[in-house]
Amino acid sequence: MSRTLGVLISGRGSNLKAIIDAIQQHRLDASIAVVISNRVDAPGLDYAVRAGIETLFLSHKVYPSREEYDRALVDALKRRRVELVCLAGFMRLLSPVFVDAYPNRILNIHPSLLPKYRGLQPQQQALDDGATESGATVHFVNNDLDSGPVVMQQSVPVLAGDTAQTLASRILAVEHRLYPEAITKVLQQSR
Repeated sequence: MSRTLGVLISGRGSNLKAIIDAIQQHRLDASIAVVISNRVDAPGLDYAVRAGIETLFLSHKVYPSREEYDRALVDALKRRRVELVCLAGFMRLLSPVFVDAYPNRILNIHPSLLPKYRGLQPQQQALDDGATESGATVHFVNNDLDSGPVVMQQSVPVLAGDTAQTLASRILAVEHRLYPEAITKVLQQSR
């Protein structure tokens, strides 16, 4: 029996597309109940619409606090019986209200080998640090930024002449393979 995912996005949605593709190609035994964005113009919403997946725009700007916004997100996900939440470029920090509602059931993908280079612009952080490798990490979300338990990682070499953009591009290709595999792993372990 396939499991129900909810995907949260803020932007282009390339990892959402990778998850949708994995489901359609039977590499991931799951279904996506809803894709929620905090930005009405997030290009990734188009992937969901084309795949026949419900989309929902919830603007964080109309809520008086982060906690109130997170309560609205949780309510929307619970009404759709979402079992596992996947952050795919969702550019908002989640409050304990959200994290506590889905303990060990929120995944995020981050473009570095955590615990190195948490937060924003990790590719530039790696370059500034003179790193010889970076990569992608799928991890559980907890109440500390990019510090939850690691599910899977894959490294990517940092090449001479790399810019943040060229490194990000190579890492993104790895993310698209890694995220569906990590979701599968988590779902199999939680049966």
